[in-house]
Amino acid sequence: MKKFILPLIALAALVFGIGSVVRSQPKHEVTVPPSPPPASPFFHTVVAVGLVETSTENIAIGTPRADVVSEVVVTVDQPVKTGDPLFKLDDRHLRAELAMRQADLHVAESQVKVNAAMLDDASRQLGFFEALKDKNAISAEDLTRRRSAVETAQARLDEANAQVAAATAQIQVTQTNLERSIVRAPMDGDVLQVKIHPGEFAPAGVTATPLILLGRLKPLHIRVDVDEHEAWRVHPDAKAAAAVRGNANLKAPLTFVRFEPFVVPKKSLTGDSTERVDTRVLQVIYRVEGDALPLFVGQQMDVFIDGSENKNAVTMK
Repeated sequence: MKKFILPLIALAALVFGIGSVVRSQPKHEVTVPPSPPPASPFFHTVVAVGLVETSTENIAIGTPRADVVSEVVVTVDQPVKTGDPLFKLDDRHLRAELAMRQADLHVAESQVKVNAAMLDDASRQLGFFEALKDKNAISAEDLTRRRSAVETAQARLDEANAQVAAATAQIQVTQTNLERSIVRAPMDGDVLQVKIHPGEFAPAGVTATPLILLGRLKPLHIRVDVDEHEAWRVHPDAKAAAAVRGNANLKAPLTFVRFEPFVVPKKSLTGDSTERVDTRVLQVIYRVEGDALPLFVGQQMDVFIDGSENKNAVTMK
């Protein structure tokens, strides 16, 4: 019995152990991606990541002076023309200052009239005494005093005219500041973002978040980051195409616009200013042909550039 039963027990234990090990192994199921990965239409390809931007680049609108916002005129996705108001700053103190400057101008103009009358009177008296035939009727000292009075009146009139000019300049300065209290669109475009509201303080200078972001949506451009070790393969005549992330079937041809001649450090396109620098990239600007694709500013795209040999390139042998 030992010769047959013990081997059977050992064999059963071995089978049980193998089965337990097999059952405990994780199952790797084949997952089908929701959309196939994008494929390059070119035989030799330079693959890069592009960021959709406006054709004018994104313009961060600032304010010439820091003050509280009294009114925001535009809304997001609103088209604007050059000179259209975007938002207004509180200008009550400037209007009060303008009224004061205008009063100063009226005072200066009145002083001009007074000094002009005094000059006219002094000039008539001097002319009367100079017209006397009898030169002994007036002393030389009195005649000199009359002439000095005319010169003094003329100087006072010049001073009053200068005060009028200064008051007018002050009014122009205040009116300019009033005009600058209305921040206007510097170009034709579309409002991409509005990050300021009535009652909020608008700081002057560069801010981390733009108060208002403008740009021209037609046509759209794509800023493509090409790694520096592949930059030599990209030339203006090379064909290029972009695919929408998440749907490889949505593609659009690209037209070369320009190179950014300054090679910059590469950053992951997440918008974070503290991203790790990886390598350096050449930025190439392309124009998206057509407007059939549902593209938005700031969207990432998979870009394929024909990496065939540039016939115009000069090689050293």
